[in-house]
Amino acid sequence: MAWDFSTDPVFEEQLEWMRAFVRQEIWPIEAIQHDIGQVELERIYAPLQRQVKERGLWAAHLPPELGGQGFGQVQLGLMNEILGTSIFAPNAFGCQAPDSGNSEILALAGTDEQKERWLRPLLDGELKSAFSMTEPETPGSDPTQLRTRAVRQPDGGYLLRGHKWFTSNGSIADFLIVMAVTDPDADPHERASMFIVPVDTPGVNLVRDVPNMEHPYPHFGMLGGHTEIVYDDVRLGPDALLGNEGEGFLIAQHRLVPGRIHHCMRWLGVAGRAFDMLCERAVYRPVRGGLLRDKQTVQNWIADSAAQMQAARLMTLQAAWKIDRYGSSAARTDVSLIKVFGAQMLHDVVDRALQAHGGLGYSTDMPLEMLYRYARHARFVDGADEVHRESIARQILRAYEAPEDGVPTEYVPRRREAAQRKFADILATTTADA
Repeated sequence: MAWDFSTDPVFEEQLEWMRAFVRQEIWPIEAIQHDIGQVELERIYAPLQRQVKERGLWAAHLPPELGGQGFGQVQLGLMNEILGTSIFAPNAFGCQAPDSGNSEILALAGTDEQKERWLRPLLDGELKSAFSMTEPETPGSDPTQLRTRAVRQPDGGYLLRGHKWFTSNGSIADFLIVMAVTDPDADPHERASMFIVPVDTPGVNLVRDVPNMEHPYPHFGMLGGHTEIVYDDVRLGPDALLGNEGEGFLIAQHRLVPGRIHHCMRWLGVAGRAFDMLCERAVYRPVRGGLLRDKQTVQNWIADSAAQMQAARLMTLQAAWKIDRYGSSAARTDVSLIKVFGAQMLHDVVDRALQAHGGLGYSTDMPLEMLYRYARHARFVDGADEVHRESIARQILRAYEAPEDGVPTEYVPRRREAAQRKFADILATTTADA
């Protein structure tokens, strides 16, 4: 199997433009993020988004007929490595979460009417969306256990009732894509369906943006947070259903598997930025007996970080290549591997960079503390590491069988006997010659 991650010269030029654009135009937003509101932020974004559209890089994750560029996963991965260097970059390129994933869901499962009403305004930046699946009462990594119910009504519509949280961007969304159980007695992977729910529908109660390590003091309006929502007898029409009943889990997998490629490449962007800070610190910070770069511990940090980043990058691009060539189902184990390895890589690199900066890294005078808080969520977002490890092990073990008589295949006494039989003639001749 020959892997090829190369891209054409025209696309390489686009990547070079993106690198300069993100560093020069997006990174400065970070320094004033706490001084501006949503209105000012959108005014800053407007000219940046126009430039991105002029370059043909807007909503690149979607096919051309929906306003995207039709890029493959390898190309999208390389783009997301650049976008990952700043939390503000994806918004400038029309591929911010959760809008990017929701646009893919609408493109995959939406009717023509649903696309016209929700998808096209979403791509044009006229609407914002949220994805509402995780519940406080059920395991977030196992959507087969969801409790939120959508009960079919005599008119063909649905009555939605349940409790969600960590609905990203829920507090600023115009509409929500909600995953709810439509048939509790069905197979676990066919119990749930997806629905489009306008946020101003009666019964949709936004409780709060949940305070967390990444956003300790959230408030409605600024980029959106991770919202807790109670759906209290929300009445939906038949046109709210996405796809067919029972397809919620299947649609979610189509969204999440390729999306993890983008997550992992963005983590590489974050790690690369922290790595640059680590290396810069090493060449100027004086310590007893020289500079940090002269200390073996720091040298080990740099070498180990470089190795982890390169391994994660190659693993991620390999998974992306496999999706491009064989489809997302063929790469599920690869994607779980990069999710686990990439999350650990991100934490380790950022942690070393912060440690090298000491109190300065711990303070908000450097972006490292922000990156550190961001890095911690990587180990459970899109499925906890433990769940992915379990899935990886199950997939691998399918290729193995227990020995029929319970004796290990590599048991040396048995192998010795087999080898003696195999080479009996040769051994007998050798003995006679001796």
